[in-house]
Amino acid sequence: MSLRDFGLLVLVCLIWASNNIVSKYVVSGLGLPPLAYAAARFAVVAIATTPWLLPMPRPRWRLVAVALLMGGGNFALLFVGLKTATPSAAAVIGQLGVPITTLLSVIMLGEQIHWRRALGIALTFAGAIAVMWNPDGFALSGGLIYVVGSAVTGSLGAVMMKQIEGVRPLQFQAWVGFASMWPLAILSALLEPGQAAQVSAHLWPFLAAVLYSGLVVSMGAHTVYYFLIGRYEANLISPLTLMTPLSTIALGVAIFHDPFGPRMMIGTLIALSGVLIIALRRNQVMPLLLAIRNRAQ
Repeated sequence: MSLRDFGLLVLVCLIWASNNIVSKYVVSGLGLPPLAYAAARFAVVAIATTPWLLPMPRPRWRLVAVALLMGGGNFALLFVGLKTATPSAAAVIGQLGVPITTLLSVIMLGEQIHWRRALGIALTFAGAIAVMWNPDGFALSGGLIYVVGSAVTGSLGAVMMKQIEGVRPLQFQAWVGFASMWPLAILSALLEPGQAAQVSAHLWPFLAAVLYSGLVVSMGAHTVYYFLIGRYEANLISPLTLMTPLSTIALGVAIFHDPFGPRMMIGTLIALSGVLIIALRRNQVMPLLLAIRNRAQ
């Protein structure tokens, strides 16, 4: 990989990592409603990608289902989780999407896994459990439950996406934005009363975060990532994207003073080692999954 392209990948990973920090600030620091934030984010993506919306790829039902799973479901659950979960813990727990996707690929796509990927799956789960453990025993916080749900929906969507052919990245982005913004807006209206007043009280930070998340993170970084995937083997690119959770942890500790003691450190090392082992093995959906997981974070 050329030095320029490696620099681009580092920049992409830093942008993806910053999204977790920005999202945490919006839903926790400012106390703004996460569903409204997610709806506005996807509205920006939908508007920016309108030229790529038609013609609609087939099968249409599967495209809509994938868009909802990888878009609205994935991001909404993550944003809700970030109200109480730290960015560092969310970055590690979110990596559960990698082994979950591998297991779903076996069930839905007939992929085969051998002992190395099985070891990677076991290590990732073990690391996540270590992160969620405390001296009094296993404790899965409410926020991290939503992050696990985000990992599951993103994984299912990534596997289903592999069964759709001929969808270009910007076309997929257009349908993720268009299909996700409507149900999220409705859910926000039903479940988040007073969201308009809350947003109005912090209008400029909200708009800045929405535009950054929708345009810079989703469209800009995502487009560069697929450019790099087109130039290099996925087995080279995928492991390097582990810079994203590591950067998220560093930013979380530096900005939000996330606790990062020995238990968190050991759990992170174990989980990311497992993800690395899985990423180094050939996998039908790994590049797509890592793009979605990292973009969400």
